[in-house]
Amino acid sequence: MTGATARKRGRPPRTESVGTRERILAAAREEFSERGYEKTSVRGIAKAAGVDSALVHHYYGTKEQVFEAAIEVAFAPALNAPTAVADAPPDEVGERLARFIFGIWENPTTRKPLLAIVRSAVNNDTAAAVFRRLVASQLLRRIASQLDLPDAELRAELAAAQLVGCAMLRYVIKVEPLASADLEQIIARVAPVVQGHLTGP
Repeated sequence: MTGATARKRGRPPRTESVGTRERILAAAREEFSERGYEKTSVRGIAKAAGVDSALVHHYYGTKEQVFEAAIEVAFAPALNAPTAVADAPPDEVGERLARFIFGIWENPTTRKPLLAIVRSAVNNDTAAAVFRRLVASQLLRRIASQLDLPDAELRAELAAAQLVGCAMLRYVIKVEPLASADLEQIIARVAPVVQGHLTGP
């Protein structure tokens, strides 16, 4: 077996490290998406990325840490929600947030990794803990910080629960008629509820 075709082992040259890390993350997202958290292994991720499993551990550590790194990238569009509503008038925050979150789910490019995250979190306690930590620290607390109310964190969590629940039924479980309902009709009904959680009495 020649050097050109031999399986790469160990640490790559410095010039290859960025590309290797990205390849590992891309493979991890695909593996978690196709197999879920429990059935995905570091060895499988390494094989899909064309590297040795020791290199996956070197860059990211345990499977839990690989999952966290992978979903943080995949969940990145949703993490922009606080910025998207930051300049909204107080009475439009609910609609702005609902439209932003549903927009991410409607886009096939961003929907696929989100489906993988949600499915893994629902089926595995470790994956759920990682997802919860990411959502709490980078999404809900940032939204809560924009609410000048004593129970801001609870309000942000209730608003998120409303949106995540609707997304689960529409995109993951695909319950009809919600799954095929017009998006504008959904936003028209959901946004006032989200608004009530965020700014209501």
